[in-house]
Amino acid sequence: MKLRHKRLALVGGVLVLLAVIGALVVNAMRSNLVFFYTPTQVAAKEAPEGKSFRIGGLVVSGSLQREGVLSSFVVTDGAQQINVRYRGALPDLFKEGKGVVAQGKLEGTTFMAREVLAKHDENYMPPEAAAAMKAGGKR
Repeated sequence: MKLRHKRLALVGGVLVLLAVIGALVVNAMRSNLVFFYTPTQVAAKEAPEGKSFRIGGLVVSGSLQREGVLSSFVVTDGAQQINVRYRGALPDLFKEGKGVVAQGKLEGTTFMAREVLAKHDENYMPPEAAAAMKAGGKR
């Protein structure tokens, strides 16, 4: 093989290797993406079935019920509501009437959360949740 052919083979091999690495990175990122949905979007069946996603909005006052480590509450965006169940300790900042984001899966009409995040101060709300609240007529 001539030197020119060796260089072309080396460059071609490097390009193939970079393409494989890029494809693996993109595939890993796609499988780990978690999308945010509002209760209105979940009610409209826009949320994926059987896949993990996040739901956010305000915890409806008077909806929190605790039985040991199992908690249930209702999340609203001002237009629709969805029941949420969570097994574990709720965050210290979790309160009724305040913003919350829960990650988990939808089982029937109940959202089974595996993680619950409470907002860190009274002014913060995820941009998607704030837009949904405005569209629902609250905020």
